Amino acid sequence: MDGTTRVEEALSGAIERALTAAVSSVATPGAPPRLAAALRYAVFPGGARIRPRLCLAVACSCGDDEPGAADAAACALEFLHCASLVHDDLPCFDDAPLRRGKPSVHRAFGERLAVLTGDALIVLAFQTLARGLATNPARLASLMMIVARSVGMPTGIVAGQARECEPSADLAQYQREKTGALFAAATMAGAAAAGVDPGPWRTLGEKLGEAFQVADDLHDATGDEAALGKPVGRDVALDRPSAVRSLGVEGAIAHLNQLVSEAAQSIPPCPGADGLKELIIMETARFLPRELWQRAA
Repeated sequence: MDGTTRVEEALSGAIERALTAAVSSVATPGAPPRLAAALRYAVFPGGARIRPRLCLAVACSCGDDEPGAADAAACALEFLHCASLVHDDLPCFDDAPLRRGKPSVHRAFGERLAVLTGDALIVLAFQTLARGLATNPARLASLMMIVARSVGMPTGIVAGQARECEPSADLAQYQREKTGALFAAATMAGAAAAGVDPGPWRTLGEKLGEAFQVADDLHDATGDEAALGKPVGRDVALDRPSAVRSLGVEGAIAHLNQLVSEAAQSIPPCPGADGLKELIIMETARFLPRELWQRAA
């Protein structure tokens, strides 16, 4: 097992422990039982946890001096991501029957509880931040603003979702808001949690977010529903903006490769820059559908 793999495993373990503790703090015996169950269902078992992993990796690379702050930020980002998935899957948006290989929350618990689950996860994100940084108000204020901007108006994931409700949408802007915003928050929050200026870390997150969205478009156009654990072909069915629809499969693959290269080159100077670059390249290798890797080489 190489060093990067050990770091990845350590990050994964830290994230799952922190998420479990945060969910357990609100899904208590006094909570509405079905809502508590739906909240756990939406978070566990998780997907790749890319955003919280990125947050912790950046914090570590910046010489993390307050791990509790980074853990809280990583959890907040994952809860917001899970909330967005619950809401995306609702009948009024994608009407998706599956998520992560199991029935989506509204299929398993009903539409009303799905709406409330997404709402509860959004609130839990900020509860977790407040609890994790109660003794460090200066960093808390910075992290609150970074995370809130990534979700709300005018350019967060809510705005990105709203682009689907407009008569037309610019693809780059749509991807920047719906996906890139939370990735940018992950890199910036990791730096801020470690007490480092978050500004220079925005570009890394934006590039990785755009790369992830391009890869998601490729999965939707070429992937297998059983392997992905979610429906495919939704971009065409719902007439959504897509890198594949705009650039074709080959063009989308070339664009993804360019974005990953630009992301790796954008890492600001920090004690762990070399290790972070290696980790990012390994993580982004998971973006593309396996059958497309030979065409991407």
